[in-house]
Amino acid sequence: MIITLIIICEVGFWVLLGIGLSLRYFARMPRASMAVLLCEPLLEVLLLVVTAIDLKNGAEPDWKHGLAAVYIGFSVALGPQLIKWADQRFAHRFAGGPPPVLPPKYGKARAIHEWKTAARWIVASAIAMGLLQGAIWYVGSDGDIGSLQAWQQKMLFLIGINLVWAASYTLFPKKGSGDHAPVDKPRSYSDR
Repeated sequence: MIITLIIICEVGFWVLLGIGLSLRYFARMPRASMAVLLCEPLLEVLLLVVTAIDLKNGAEPDWKHGLAAVYIGFSVALGPQLIKWADQRFAHRFAGGPPPVLPPKYGKARAIHEWKTAARWIVASAIAMGLLQGAIWYVGSDGDIGSLQAWQQKMLFLIGINLVWAASYTLFPKKGSGDHAPVDKPRSYSDR
Protein backbone atom coordinates (compact mmCIF):
# COMPACT_ATOMS: atom_id res chain seq x y z
CA MET A 1 0.00 0.00 0.00
CA ILE A 2 2.83 2.44 0.83
CA ILE A 3 4.54 1.93 -2.54
CA THR A 4 1.24 2.49 -4.36
CA LEU A 5 0.73 5.69 -2.41
CA ILE A 6 4.26 6.91 -3.22
CA ILE A 7 3.54 6.33 -6.92
CA ILE A 8 0.20 8.13 -6.59
CA CYS A 9 1.94 11.06 -4.88
CA GLU A 10 4.55 11.29 -7.65
CA VAL A 11 1.95 11.12 -10.41
CA GLY A 12 -0.19 13.60 -8.45
CA PHE A 13 2.75 16.00 -8.21
CA TRP A 14 3.15 16.09 -12.00
CA VAL A 15 -0.59 16.29 -12.62
CA LEU A 16 -1.00 19.20 -10.20
CA LEU A 17 2.06 20.89 -11.70
CA GLY A 18 0.64 20.52 -15.22
CA ILE A 19 -2.78 21.79 -14.17
CA GLY A 20 -1.27 24.68 -12.22
CA LEU A 21 0.96 25.81 -15.07
CA SER A 22 -1.86 25.39 -17.60
CA LEU A 23 -4.12 27.57 -15.48
CA ARG A 24 -1.41 30.20 -15.23
CA TYR A 25 -0.39 30.37 -18.88
CA PHE A 26 -3.33 29.08 -20.94
CA ALA A 27 -6.35 30.15 -18.86
CA ARG A 28 -4.64 33.30 -17.48
CA MET A 29 -5.82 32.42 -13.96
CA PRO A 30 -2.78 33.02 -11.72
CA ARG A 31 -4.71 32.77 -8.45
CA ALA A 32 -6.30 29.45 -9.40
CA SER A 33 -2.86 28.29 -10.52
CA MET A 34 -1.36 29.21 -7.15
CA ALA A 35 -4.19 27.43 -5.33
CA VAL A 36 -3.54 24.24 -7.31
CA LEU A 37 0.22 24.44 -6.76
CA LEU A 38 -0.32 24.97 -3.03
CA CYS A 39 -2.10 21.60 -2.95
CA GLU A 40 1.22 19.87 -3.70
CA PRO A 41 2.33 19.67 -0.04
CA LEU A 42 -0.96 17.95 0.83
CA LEU A 43 0.32 14.91 -1.05
CA GLU A 44 3.30 14.62 1.30
CA VAL A 45 1.10 15.16 4.35
CA LEU A 46 -1.18 12.35 3.13
CA LEU A 47 1.79 10.03 2.64
CA LEU A 48 3.14 10.88 6.09
CA VAL A 49 -0.21 10.25 7.78
CA VAL A 50 -0.82 6.95 5.97
CA THR A 51 2.71 5.77 6.79
CA ALA A 52 2.25 6.65 10.47
CA ILE A 53 -1.13 4.87 10.56
CA ASP A 54 0.40 1.81 8.90
CA LEU A 55 3.12 1.67 11.56
CA LYS A 56 0.62 2.31 14.36
CA ASN A 57 -1.53 -0.58 13.15
CA GLY A 58 1.37 -2.93 13.75
CA ALA A 59 3.08 -3.09 10.37
CA GLU A 60 6.70 -4.12 10.69
CA PRO A 61 8.91 -1.21 9.56
CA ASP A 62 10.61 -2.09 6.29
CA TRP A 63 12.20 -0.48 3.26
CA LYS A 64 8.82 0.88 2.06
CA HIS A 65 8.38 3.00 5.17
CA GLY A 66 11.94 4.26 4.77
CA LEU A 67 11.32 5.07 1.12
CA ALA A 68 8.23 7.07 2.11
CA ALA A 69 10.32 9.18 4.49
CA VAL A 70 12.97 9.73 1.83
CA TYR A 71 10.33 10.66 -0.76
CA ILE A 72 8.79 13.22 1.60
CA GLY A 73 12.19 14.73 2.43
CA PHE A 74 13.13 15.09 -1.20
CA SER A 75 9.73 16.47 -2.19
CA VAL A 76 9.91 19.14 0.50
CA ALA A 77 13.48 20.21 -0.26
CA LEU A 78 13.62 19.80 -4.04
CA GLY A 79 9.98 20.34 -5.01
CA PRO A 80 10.04 24.17 -5.07
CA GLN A 81 13.13 24.19 -7.30
CA LEU A 82 11.53 21.64 -9.63
CA ILE A 83 8.39 23.77 -9.87
CA LYS A 84 10.52 26.84 -10.70
CA TRP A 85 12.42 24.82 -13.32
CA ALA A 86 9.19 23.63 -14.96
CA ASP A 87 7.63 27.10 -14.77
CA GLN A 88 10.55 28.69 -16.66
CA ARG A 89 10.36 26.12 -19.42
CA PHE A 90 6.56 26.21 -19.63
CA ALA A 91 6.55 30.01 -19.81
CA HIS A 92 9.20 29.97 -22.55
CA ARG A 93 7.54 27.25 -24.60
CA PHE A 94 3.89 28.27 -24.35
CA ALA A 95 3.73 31.89 -23.20
CA GLY A 96 6.56 33.66 -25.02
CA GLY A 97 8.64 33.97 -21.87
CA PRO A 98 12.39 34.39 -21.89
CA PRO A 99 14.56 31.31 -22.42
CA PRO A 100 15.33 29.46 -19.20
CA VAL A 101 18.59 30.49 -17.57
CA LEU A 102 21.15 27.70 -17.63
CA PRO A 103 23.67 27.19 -14.85
CA PRO A 104 27.08 28.78 -15.32
CA LYS A 105 29.69 26.57 -16.97
CA TYR A 106 32.95 27.76 -15.50
CA GLY A 107 34.88 29.05 -12.53
CA LYS A 108 33.62 30.45 -9.27
CA ALA A 109 30.07 30.90 -10.55
CA ARG A 110 29.87 27.18 -11.36
CA ALA A 111 31.26 26.29 -7.94
CA ILE A 112 28.64 28.46 -6.24
CA HIS A 113 25.92 26.81 -8.33
CA GLU A 114 27.17 23.34 -7.34
CA TRP A 115 27.23 24.30 -3.64
CA LYS A 116 23.64 25.58 -3.85
CA THR A 117 22.57 22.35 -5.54
CA ALA A 118 24.42 20.28 -2.95
CA ALA A 119 22.78 22.28 -0.16
CA ARG A 120 19.31 21.41 -1.48
CA TRP A 121 20.20 17.71 -1.62
CA ILE A 122 21.73 17.86 1.86
CA VAL A 123 18.59 19.50 3.25
CA ALA A 124 16.49 16.81 1.53
CA SER A 125 18.65 14.11 3.10
CA ALA A 126 18.49 15.77 6.52
CA ILE A 127 14.69 16.00 6.39
CA ALA A 128 14.51 12.34 5.38
CA MET A 129 16.87 11.40 8.22
CA GLY A 130 14.72 13.36 10.67
CA LEU A 131 11.56 11.61 9.50
CA LEU A 132 13.31 8.26 9.70
CA GLN A 133 14.45 9.03 13.24
CA GLY A 134 10.88 10.02 14.13
CA ALA A 135 9.69 6.67 12.76
CA ILE A 136 12.37 4.87 14.79
CA TRP A 137 11.18 6.58 17.99
CA TYR A 138 7.56 5.96 17.00
CA VAL A 139 8.14 2.23 16.54
CA GLY A 140 10.27 2.02 19.68
CA SER A 141 12.74 -0.61 20.70
CA ASP A 142 10.20 -3.42 20.35
CA GLY A 143 10.14 -3.23 16.54
CA ASP A 144 12.73 -4.12 13.94
CA ILE A 145 14.16 -0.74 12.97
CA GLY A 146 17.12 -2.03 10.95
CA SER A 147 15.63 -1.05 7.59
CA LEU A 148 14.95 2.50 8.79
CA GLN A 149 18.50 2.82 10.08
CA ALA A 150 19.79 1.51 6.73
CA TRP A 151 17.94 4.36 5.00
CA GLN A 152 19.58 6.83 7.40
CA GLN A 153 22.99 5.47 6.42
CA LYS A 154 22.11 5.89 2.74
CA MET A 155 21.18 9.51 3.41
CA LEU A 156 24.52 10.10 5.16
CA PHE A 157 26.26 8.59 2.13
CA LEU A 158 24.29 10.90 -0.17
CA ILE A 159 25.30 13.91 1.93
CA GLY A 160 28.94 12.83 1.61
CA ILE A 161 28.67 12.48 -2.16
CA ASN A 162 27.17 15.96 -2.48
CA LEU A 163 29.89 17.49 -0.32
CA VAL A 164 32.64 15.83 -2.37
CA TRP A 165 30.95 16.82 -5.65
CA ALA A 166 30.59 20.49 -4.69
CA ALA A 167 34.09 20.60 -3.20
CA SER A 168 35.54 19.24 -6.44
CA TYR A 169 34.20 22.29 -8.31
CA THR A 170 35.78 24.54 -5.69
CA LEU A 171 39.17 22.80 -5.64
CA PHE A 172 39.31 22.03 -9.36
CA PRO A 173 37.23 24.70 -11.11
CA LYS A 174 36.20 23.94 -14.65
CA LYS A 175 37.95 26.30 -17.04
CA GLY A 176 37.03 27.48 -20.50
CA SER A 177 38.97 26.77 -23.66
CA GLY A 178 41.52 29.51 -22.83
CA ASP A 179 44.17 29.48 -20.12
CA HIS A 180 41.95 31.23 -17.62
CA ALA A 181 38.37 30.75 -16.56
CA PRO A 182 36.07 33.22 -18.32
CA VAL A 183 33.79 35.44 -16.30
CA ASP A 184 30.42 33.73 -16.20
CA LYS A 185 27.17 35.43 -16.91
CA PRO A 186 23.75 33.81 -16.82
CA ARG A 187 23.22 31.79 -19.97
CA SER A 188 20.02 30.87 -21.73
CA TYR A 189 19.22 28.27 -24.34
CA SER A 190 19.59 30.86 -27.06
CA ASP A 191 23.29 31.24 -26.10
CA ARG A 192 24.04 27.63 -27.07
